[in-house]
Amino acid sequence: MTLPHQPPTAPSPGRLPEPGLHAESGLHAESARLPESPRLPAPEPHRRMILRRLLTLVIIVLLIGIPAGYLVVSAEQSRASGRDKEAESSATGLRDFWPSLMKRRVFEVPIPAGSAHVAYYETSNWKTSRLYVQFSTTPEGLDAFLKDVGTDSGELADGEVTISDRDAATVGWDFDVPDHDWRGTTHRQQDPRPTRDITVDLTEPQRPWVYVVSTTNP
Repeated sequence: MTLPHQPPTAPSPGRLPEPGLHAESGLHAESARLPESPRLPAPEPHRRMILRRLLTLVIIVLLIGIPAGYLVVSAEQSRASGRDKEAESSATGLRDFWPSLMKRRVFEVPIPAGSAHVAYYETSNWKTSRLYVQFSTTPEGLDAFLKDVGTDSGELADGEVTISDRDAATVGWDFDVPDHDWRGTTHRQQDPRPTRDITVDLTEPQRPWVYVVSTTNP
């Protein structure tokens, strides 16, 4: 059966297509496909910037100031040491002190513990250094000293003064005193180790006096 021809249905009110709807949808889709532009970092707060610069300045000052301060202190210590050495070198005669441990090691003069009347004097030039030492000790201390030196009391020659007149005059030692029991020995070693001239006064056997001149040729 043939249906009668019907006129086209008119669009209902309110449902008319909005102009540009399809175009706007296309724009939204195109925008979604475009890459986002990079976000710029937020500006640094003013207070944080000042703190960062201040910290950088402090680090720079420390890096420069600490080495400079160390150099100043080292220079002052060197000058003080030089003044001490100059004063010691310009002094004449024995000093009533123990020589430093370093001097005793360098010149190999092992003063026994408990020694009394300890005094020393040092001379030095480009060729030779000498350490003059005197002390009084006990018979046991004398034996310990000679053993540490590398010798013993059997090597002490009766009536022998092994210290030269020149060295004796340098520090004011007088070995020409009569009625004294002088005994001496010289302990030689290869350079640069020192040679030691040792003279002992055994006039009072229970309180021997020891005189040493240790010479090095660096």
